[in-house]
Amino acid sequence: MNLKKKSSSPAAKAGRQPSARPEDQRLSIGSSFAYGFQHVLTMYGGIIAPPLIIGAAAGMSSQDIGLLIAACLFVGGLATILQTVGIPFFGSKLPLVQGVSFAGVSTMVAIVHGGGGIQSVFGSVIVASLIGLAITPLFSKIIRFFPPVVTGTVITTIGLTLMPVAANWAMGGNSKAPNYGSVANIGLAAATMGIVLLLSKVGSSTISRLSILLAMIIGTAIAFVTGMADFSKVGQGEIVAFPTPFAFGPPTFHLAAIISMLIVILVTLTETSADIIAVGEIVGTKVDSRRIGDGLRADMLSSAVSPLFGSFTQSAFAQNVGLVAITGIKSRFVVTAGGVILVVLGLLPVLGRVVAAVPTPVLGGAGVVLFGTVAASGIRTLSKVEYRNNMNLIIVAASIGFGMIPIAAPAFYDQFPSWFGTIFHSGISSAAVMAILLNLLFNHLKAGNSDNQSVFVAGTGRVVREEDLKCLADGDRYEGGKLIDCDGKEVPVESSSKSDH
Repeated sequence: MNLKKKSSSPAAKAGRQPSARPEDQRLSIGSSFAYGFQHVLTMYGGIIAPPLIIGAAAGMSSQDIGLLIAACLFVGGLATILQTVGIPFFGSKLPLVQGVSFAGVSTMVAIVHGGGGIQSVFGSVIVASLIGLAITPLFSKIIRFFPPVVTGTVITTIGLTLMPVAANWAMGGNSKAPNYGSVANIGLAAATMGIVLLLSKVGSSTISRLSILLAMIIGTAIAFVTGMADFSKVGQGEIVAFPTPFAFGPPTFHLAAIISMLIVILVTLTETSADIIAVGEIVGTKVDSRRIGDGLRADMLSSAVSPLFGSFTQSAFAQNVGLVAITGIKSRFVVTAGGVILVVLGLLPVLGRVVAAVPTPVLGGAGVVLFGTVAASGIRTLSKVEYRNNMNLIIVAASIGFGMIPIAAPAFYDQFPSWFGTIFHSGISSAAVMAILLNLLFNHLKAGNSDNQSVFVAGTGRVVREEDLKCLADGDRYEGGKLIDCDGKEVPVESSSKSDH
């Protein structure tokens, strides 16, 4: 009698059918949308944060921010469907969720504050994304200039540059409000942050993964009970609406903003390449240069089109790559279902207005953890960098320090030309430019390098010359500034100046 072994995996229970490639396996419609909704919940806090930050920086009303959030959800859904289903030359056909990238937030805020407004942001995203689309075939050659010492520095700086945003939110968001920085506001932010930490400790992996979203819901409920939340404007406006093209005005194009955004696009291409490779390893499928190219082209096409509907640069969400590993659900069609859910949510601007009505101190409490997680991800990348006998430490130190200048002193570049200020007023752009140039200088241009380049090299690892070791005998030791032999007698140390003669 021929017996078949029953599979007990989640995918098998869900009715998954056998397939040649793991990512092509299909689940039932109900299971696909259930697991897809889990992907949406995992990345929801990350996808709504950028439009909240950029909309607030542009001085938008809660209704306009609601439209901005709806547009980001809508475009993120379409980009996810393109990435997972794929068409010729576009889409990696892997379980990757797409959404607004955090990498460009601080740069976009800098463009807004530089006087270009939200229209200049849209224009810079369109042009920079089209350039990114054009260089995708060459990116496999360029990517070697973006090793972990560069990407880790940039990701760390992204998290650090967003911390002032979280602090401002925690204080109330509006510096002119009479309750700005009040104990009540900061207390609400602290309570929200505490809830995030407590939920993260809960034994349930589902609750832990949704800790940011659940904490925002609970924090908002506390604010509503205490009279700190105002939902009176949620009902103002349409409940269902298709995102209107150029709803916030036609895009404008400024060279400095485009150059600044192009740096963000290069970082985004690097991050998406890493995510494609990572999810390929998790799924257990072949990922070659052609597949990476298809994925990057989908990224850039989505980014170029997104400003037409009021959204920003699109990128793969790393947290959802982790979710694929945790759940073991490798089907790309599950993520496609999640993309459909995002599109539906994007057609509900009322939902965006609900999110926009969440009290800013609640966002601040969650933002401290959320933005801190971005910085921690960069630190984790930097921990894999080799620091011994090279100049990587000074690359990291100088780049992060340079990136922190506009954060520590916002008026630092006020006397510089406007184009220069637009590029370097963003901490992410400053750190990226410095990290790329220093990596080229120290790790690619070897001319002039020596074994003792600077104190930074010596500080990263001890080096003893081979000829010095040959002078030592078994049992010799160094005590109190003296070299003592195995018999306890001091060995005279000849100065270098004497030995040279």
